[in-house]
Amino acid sequence: MHDKIVIAIDAMGGENSPDKTIQGLKFFLLKNKKKDYHFHLYGKKDLITKKLKDYNISSDVVDIFHTDEIVSDNETPLTAIKNSKNTSMWNCINSQINNEANISLSAGNTGVMLVISRMILKTMPEVSKPALAGLWPNNTGFSVVLDLGANIDCDSSNLLDFSEMGAALYKSLFPNETPKIALLNIGSEEVKGTEVLKKTYTKLKDVCNNSDIIFNGYIEGNKLMDGETNVVVTDGFTGNIALKTAEGTAKFITNNLKKTFNQNILNKLSFLLSYLPLSQFKKKLDPRKYNGAIFLGLQGPVVKSHGSTDAFGFFNSIELCYKIVKGDLMKKIKDNLNHLKNKDAN
Repeated sequence: MHDKIVIAIDAMGGENSPDKTIQGLKFFLLKNKKKDYHFHLYGKKDLITKKLKDYNISSDVVDIFHTDEIVSDNETPLTAIKNSKNTSMWNCINSQINNEANISLSAGNTGVMLVISRMILKTMPEVSKPALAGLWPNNTGFSVVLDLGANIDCDSSNLLDFSEMGAALYKSLFPNETPKIALLNIGSEEVKGTEVLKKTYTKLKDVCNNSDIIFNGYIEGNKLMDGETNVVVTDGFTGNIALKTAEGTAKFITNNLKKTFNQNILNKLSFLLSYLPLSQFKKKLDPRKYNGAIFLGLQGPVVKSHGSTDAFGFFNSIELCYKIVKGDLMKKIKDNLNHLKNKDAN
């Protein structure tokens, strides 16, 4: 293992790769001059080498590991075990087994990535189920939201694990801030919600007592962006619906703003007068800034970039990987889960 942070990248995953993956890497190198990192790129060596040359990236910061095979978008999780070995995605994730990399990143097939990540890295012994977490914008910064679709059915022990892992992720990304957890529910009153949520509420209230985590109780969907809570916990079914609803709402707003300003000459003039604040608003809603879902609960961190994102979006997922390792996520997860275990023992 290098004495630097090593990020393994599936250079072939997603649309327009390896162009976007290498250009995204270039953006990262331009922003981060400290050079306490190194990259392992997995995929077709001739294509990757050409793109590295096109974007003037020095061979000092990368190693290329040639693979002929790529996971296709049509691959299913059921056939992944048979067909995904020795692909760029498989080798990228497998690099953590021999301590060759600290974290793995791919923009490839999501279902296949979840399956082979669990196969290769295995679930942490302290965790009942791994979870998929994402970063959402709010009025004060960012929130960690999980689970976003890895687990349809969850019991209270799963939600407790998600809470501790989500708090660890937030602390690793924002070390100077305090994780504030809430359970997504149909109301804020203690009596509302399913029995699983009520049981989790009681346990979290006890677990967060005398810890460096604040428990904010329940949170409703219309409060997710307020910023009073920065770790939102739910099951994968509800979380995925919330994610798709938020994405659809953001798209609806931006599309209708475009239509409105293009209706007539007065509206176009209004757009010119409002260009600066509208640009700032658009940046806030830009999904590329929040690109990267984190698979938590495995014995090594894995980040999934959106397959259709561009180079700027992929740059943000590389930046996310860097911050996760820099913030010592795996140790923070273990510490939080041990704290939970000790609480249960008492």
